[in-house]
Amino acid sequence: MFKQEGDKLLYLYDNEKVMVEAWGKDSLRVRVTHNSDFTENDWALLPQKSAEVEIEIVENAKANKDELLEMNLEEDKNYARISNGKITAIFNSAGVLTFKNQKGETLVQENWQRRKDDPSMSLEISGREMKAVEGENYRAVFRFKADDNEKIYGMGQYQHNYLNQKGCTLELAHRNSQASVPFMLSNKGYGFLWNNPAIGSVTFAKNGTEWLAKSTKQVDYWITAGDTPAEIEENYADVSGKVPMMPDYGMGFWQCKLRYRTQEEVMEVARKHKDLGLPMDVIVVDFFHWTQQGEYKFDPDCWPDPEAMIEELEEMGIKVMVSVWPTVDYRSENFAEMMEKGYLVRTERGVRVTMQMFGQEVFFDPTNPEARKFVWNKIKQNYWDKGVNIFWLDEAEPEYTEYDFDNYRYYLGSNLEVGNIYPVKYAKTFYDGMRAEGMENPLNLLRCAWAGSQRYGALVWSGDIDSTFNSLQRQLRAGLSMGIAGIPWVTTDIGGFQGANINDEDFKKLLIRWFEFGCFSPVFRLHGYRMPGSDFENDMISGIGKLGSGAENEVWSYGEKYFEIMKKYLFLRERIKPYIAEQMEAAHRDGTPVIRPLFYDFPDDQRSWDIDDQYLFGPDLLVAPVIEEEKYQRQVYLPEGAVWKNAWSEEEFKGGQVVTVKAELDTIPLFLKNDADLPIKE
Repeated sequence: MFKQEGDKLLYLYDNEKVMVEAWGKDSLRVRVTHNSDFTENDWALLPQKSAEVEIEIVENAKANKDELLEMNLEEDKNYARISNGKITAIFNSAGVLTFKNQKGETLVQENWQRRKDDPSMSLEISGREMKAVEGENYRAVFRFKADDNEKIYGMGQYQHNYLNQKGCTLELAHRNSQASVPFMLSNKGYGFLWNNPAIGSVTFAKNGTEWLAKSTKQVDYWITAGDTPAEIEENYADVSGKVPMMPDYGMGFWQCKLRYRTQEEVMEVARKHKDLGLPMDVIVVDFFHWTQQGEYKFDPDCWPDPEAMIEELEEMGIKVMVSVWPTVDYRSENFAEMMEKGYLVRTERGVRVTMQMFGQEVFFDPTNPEARKFVWNKIKQNYWDKGVNIFWLDEAEPEYTEYDFDNYRYYLGSNLEVGNIYPVKYAKTFYDGMRAEGMENPLNLLRCAWAGSQRYGALVWSGDIDSTFNSLQRQLRAGLSMGIAGIPWVTTDIGGFQGANINDEDFKKLLIRWFEFGCFSPVFRLHGYRMPGSDFENDMISGIGKLGSGAENEVWSYGEKYFEIMKKYLFLRERIKPYIAEQMEAAHRDGTPVIRPLFYDFPDDQRSWDIDDQYLFGPDLLVAPVIEEEKYQRQVYLPEGAVWKNAWSEEEFKGGQVVTVKAELDTIPLFLKNDADLPIKE
């Protein structure tokens, strides 16, 4: 039975309820449940905006047979449709959903395999499958038909080497270096958000697309149509939120290593940077600077006067970022109170420990609003009031010692049902607190994100990755995928996080190639755990564990030859800051990815959809990083529809061709579009 309720179209059959409604420009939201009613959770979506909606319910259709078949209907059958701008959803009499654009072209269609739809089929496979698992929760599998010519982009950050996700199976769950952000953009002219934070998976197979939620009360997804990737991305940003405006310090150079052990170490590095006349905008006080996990304060033995340190650094034009972990050690002064008040993640079985890192820890539960307030109050007292106003929100997945997702429970529900929302609520903890203190544009670094994280000022880095060229290749594609998934602020550990010796010449070359790529990333941040370890590797730190600081990781740590190359890109980044600010404004205003695949700006150039080792840094600069070992030239595809100028040689080329360019160790291939004038060379 079809039913109209205001501007909503419902399909009701037995115990199934399907509701379709307009949600933003050229977009529809679909919810399905087998319970008595829908939940009120909007998850990644912002409150509904008004839209021009057309709803039609037809009984005993007498349309042309070809027209009915095109709509997946049969002759003399009932059907219903709802339209919002460029998108229309059509139910046939059996409740099968098809989505079309304003040209009548099919964007995507549910995949049902039943004899009643196709006499040759005896499979009886439902396109909407919900099987009870407990209480009002269901294991949900939703199936859509595949198109051999479809290309799929976005979906967040996965450590594989694919930009086009077609053919991939993706776990819808977070892990260290994996951020599931379930928004996909199709070359067929639509975007699709799986608006469900449940643990699950998606498979973009040749014989069908299948979305799985392991435990949910309802299925919730959002779909939009657009004539260009930019239009689709902007529709998505309108309903899921946009980043704040990136503050000026975020666009410069960030200095970091495994950890600076003391206040004096931080000051020595900062002073040397300034003595050498080098730019630095942010320096990081990383993990285990604290007295204990879950106490959220400087260890006074190593940080005797953080206010004075922060004041001196501010005078140099350098911001201090401080690492915060969501772990609370049993020995923490806050543990008993947080346990009593229900502010900690629960375990369904076994010992109440969710992570082990020099102790027994439990993650705080940011899905609990009172827990968010409690943690922020500690942060305010011990950091904010001392002058710290940027935070590194590490372990944001969170990183369970054992990824037994069915063993953890939050305030909002079981991890299986709501687990992927954790990094969003973690970011919100700090965003809300910072806004309440009067900060207009909060910016915090997180190791994970889900859909909607961007609106809470989340800058996402790609986790504890290896120091290899293979890893560099993966981070390039992951960064582009994150941008398409709606997370425009992304970064990586320049040089990789682990496995590098600073005396290894091969690593130094990798570091330079990564540094060049980092210069043309949304945030330019040097970080890593370098070997050989320092003399402090076996020192006890305030009784909480053994943890050294690794080898040096400053731009002068790798010898004069490499220092000169890194210095070149430090100053290049400074020169193009006005251009970067324009791209950050576009991200803030429209949701535009700062770095994006070539097809984003050149959708009519079919070849651009297949290029996965180049990207656009804003509309005017094509970047072709060297991501292979011992390569000193590379081929570059120049998209059709523009004239391109080699930014180093100033040679011009017509678009639509592949050119071979030199790429000595100190050179990353760069091309300027048409008459763009950027100060690449001094």
